[in-house]
Amino acid sequence: MNLLVTGGAGFIGVNFVRYTLDKHPESRVVVLDALTYAGNRESLADLEDNAQFEFVHGDIRDQSLVEKLLRDKKLDTVVHLAAESHVDRSILGPDAFIETNIIGTHSLLKAAKNIWGKNDYADCRFHHVSTDEVYGSLQPDEAPFTEDHPYRPNSPYAASKAAADHLVRAYHQTYGLPVTISNCSNNYGPYQFPEKLIPLFLINALHGKPLPIYGDGLQVRDWLHVAVHCEALDKILERGEIGRVYNIGGDAETDNLSVVKTLCKLLDNAFTRWPDLAERFPDAPPASGNASIDLLQTVDDRPGHDRRYAIDSTRIKTELDFNSAISFKIGLTTTVDWYLNNEPWWQQLL
Repeated sequence: MNLLVTGGAGFIGVNFVRYTLDKHPESRVVVLDALTYAGNRESLADLEDNAQFEFVHGDIRDQSLVEKLLRDKKLDTVVHLAAESHVDRSILGPDAFIETNIIGTHSLLKAAKNIWGKNDYADCRFHHVSTDEVYGSLQPDEAPFTEDHPYRPNSPYAASKAAADHLVRAYHQTYGLPVTISNCSNNYGPYQFPEKLIPLFLINALHGKPLPIYGDGLQVRDWLHVAVHCEALDKILERGEIGRVYNIGGDAETDNLSVVKTLCKLLDNAFTRWPDLAERFPDAPPASGNASIDLLQTVDDRPGHDRRYAIDSTRIKTELDFNSAISFKIGLTTTVDWYLNNEPWWQQLL
């Protein structure tokens, strides 16, 4: 494959680029990233000497740039990960989400159509990475989201991703663009920008800052380790049916309060295992023999906060024989260890 990975300096993008170059060393990967606040080129710095890797600083809305990359570098696969993705930010300022997630996706689609269409789309694929939030919210007793679940987005972020999904499907139906779409659940793991729940609460606890949880904290999410997500994306590129949608879940439904409690216990245990942590993070509660969970604070719930997400991954498991999994307990443990072992990476983001 010769891939263009949009948003490749972001959380999922960095992990996917690393996975691809390791699993397919013969493939060429070009990353296109605008390096907004959540994009971090340093996360890819050690790949700069790899002849199969190239970084391009640019915006997905720049159609001429995308066309030039597809044409001049003979790229046959687009993995579209570039997105504004933080719900809180979309509530405060939705314009950026419309621009990047809708206008940006449309720009990419037009570029792919213009360049690949000249060869009748031979051996090309446009894969669009979306979210389970496009499906809206589930009641406690409702079955998990399948690929046929109606779209009912409840935040500007979710609505912008839903619009992008529809555009991708439309370009396949109308123009024959070879596309696949995946809708994933909540990702976690290494290189995640510290505005999301797990790295935010971990870093706050290390600095003795409050852990602000929305409402009663019983909002349920399905947690997917980013490494499993990358494997699933690879499987879709390899075997996914053109025009098909695949849901990717972690089979780990957990409410936010339980996530925070588990995270705090893991952090407290880490201070026991690694005595030097008390010196590195003297403001953390376990440095003085206290519990990290003591920092928990309840704040007003977020407007339009979805109560529950859950993913039914039957299609990708049965049709593509995808059965990789990482238990949430193991995944969260290794994630905590990664952040403790890579303090310089996240400190420079603060």
